[in-house]
Amino acid sequence: MTGAGTDHTKTSLEGGPAIILVRPQLAVNIGMCARAMANFGLSDLRLVSPREGWPRTGALKKGAYAAAAGAVHLLEKAKLYESVGDAIADLNFLYATTARERGQCKPVHTPSEAMPQAAARIKAGERHGILFGPERTGLDNDDIALADMIVTFPVNPAYASLNLAQAVLLVGYEWMQAASGDATPFLPVERSPAAPREMVLSFFAYLEGELERSGFFRPAGKQPVMQRNLRNIFHRLDMSEQDVRSLRGMVVRLVEGPRGQSKSAGDDAEKAEAQSAALDNGAATLSSDLPSAATPNSASTIAAKIISPAPKR
Repeated sequence: MTGAGTDHTKTSLEGGPAIILVRPQLAVNIGMCARAMANFGLSDLRLVSPREGWPRTGALKKGAYAAAAGAVHLLEKAKLYESVGDAIADLNFLYATTARERGQCKPVHTPSEAMPQAAARIKAGERHGILFGPERTGLDNDDIALADMIVTFPVNPAYASLNLAQAVLLVGYEWMQAASGDATPFLPVERSPAAPREMVLSFFAYLEGELERSGFFRPAGKQPVMQRNLRNIFHRLDMSEQDVRSLRGMVVRLVEGPRGQSKSAGDDAEKAEAQSAALDNGAATLSSDLPSAATPNSASTIAAKIISPAPKR
């Protein structure tokens, strides 16, 4: 399973320090470490005495591969070792990760301090590796004694325990920053050029004309200030040509109504409504002038006389 953002048409980055998982306990954590490595272009995964062996089979293999989320190539190329000494034999420099001070008088750095040094020395041809300990206990003192430098993370001192894959991810991020620079991976695509001032002013003139016709600028003495405030709202948007066209189109539809409705049809509807209102007013006036009692001269009697047919001669 691959996740959003995976693009196999692009060249995958490789290299960096070896990621050495010492006595990892859970297959799913190994898979998540592989995913973190793939995110940041680390390609050398080494496993020292996994608790349940390697390569995994059955449900354990399925869990590890699912957690890798497409980085299965790193799991398939992972190297297996019996001891830390065997895993680091070909390296020139070794880092050990720990959250605790071990009293071993080694240089201590954060990932952001250590990875630029690693990037420069790896570029010069050295081979570096980073030790990560078991999930429950971390590296033991004998493992750390093999390292040249301690890498630790600036975390909450009251809760410094990191998930194994999280620790790999943090180191991987700093490696990527150091090795490839911190430039933004992509920039927004410019789909429309900036609107020329003539286009913007034309939109303002049209919008303000319709607002004035609708009685928006009240009281009249405040119209200049209201116009300036309105224009500044749009100026802060740094509008493109497409922005102005879209805004103008919205205002046009609000002013003219739905597309396809002709002006004459709208006028006819207004006339019909006015005529209906006039008839209603006339009927109300006639009714108010007539006597209320049902007499020979009452409204109902008069109405009956008006509408009854003339007698035949």
